[in-house]
Amino acid sequence: MAKYLDPKNDLIFKKIFGEHPHLLISFLNAIMPFENDRYIEEIHYLPAEQVPDIFGKKNSIVDVKCIDNYKNIFIVEMQMYWTEAFNKRMLFNAGKAYVRQLNKNEDYNLLNPVYTLALINDTFDHKTNNFYHYHQIVNKENTDEVIDGLSFVLIELPKFCPKSISDRKLAVLWLRFLSEVDEDTKNLPSELANDANIFQAAELCEESTFTESELAAYEAYWDAVRIEKTLVAQRDEALKKAEQSEAIGIQKGEAIGLEKGEAIGLEKGKIEGKLEGKLEIAKNLKTLGLSLEQIAKATDLTIEELLMIND
Repeated sequence: MAKYLDPKNDLIFKKIFGEHPHLLISFLNAIMPFENDRYIEEIHYLPAEQVPDIFGKKNSIVDVKCIDNYKNIFIVEMQMYWTEAFNKRMLFNAGKAYVRQLNKNEDYNLLNPVYTLALINDTFDHKTNNFYHYHQIVNKENTDEVIDGLSFVLIELPKFCPKSISDRKLAVLWLRFLSEVDEDTKNLPSELANDANIFQAAELCEESTFTESELAAYEAYWDAVRIEKTLVAQRDEALKKAEQSEAIGIQKGEAIGLEKGEAIGLEKGKIEGKLEGKLEIAKNLKTLGLSLEQIAKATDLTIEELLMIND
């Protein structure tokens, strides 16, 4: 009975898809939204220096980068959890791969499309049950008009349900492999074992094929993921508390302002009411023929205020 390691781990993912091109070809042909007559026949991994190794620093990294027989570039990533910065980083990496195709003075016609496939072991879109998200640059008024160049496929693995893409059997099998195989797997499901490529990918996950140092790196990766998840959760909680405190402060401020405003308004109303009453009395006294000095004494109004009274 074999004991398997989780293929979502950076070490295992790169071993499967970064060292065995026929497995990556099978995976891309199954997952990518290609036309029916489109099929990748061969790929070439891009030079290692174009795939920065930042293991242990960030767990959202470029895992595998290759070019196919159509000269299209593919960036394949395994993202353990979602962060708000992921979209920008993904766009940045794709844009960098796009512009680096040209040398100085070369024609723009030489540019080929760049596809990003991001497998995310987390949920980021809570508005829909869809797990497969295909993004292109489109005309908002006519979505059939597409600007070729950059395309992005984002897959939320926790939402994956085999029934949702039953018309693409191989895609279902590969996504089941990534979703179901882990340290608790003792027997590979027969549906996965019946596909030669997936069976080989599973063999590459067997713990017995790894050295002690590789197993240590495997565990170190999960430690780094847990630490980063904790830090992100603590940061989000702190931001949430800060926002709540700010909202409470605003509410208190509004209540105090309203209370003071009502008091000031009431006092102002009383003052204005008294003034109007005095002016009305002064007007009546004026009609009786009293002098301004006499009226001023009787009402405590000034001569200037009395002069403003209309007859």
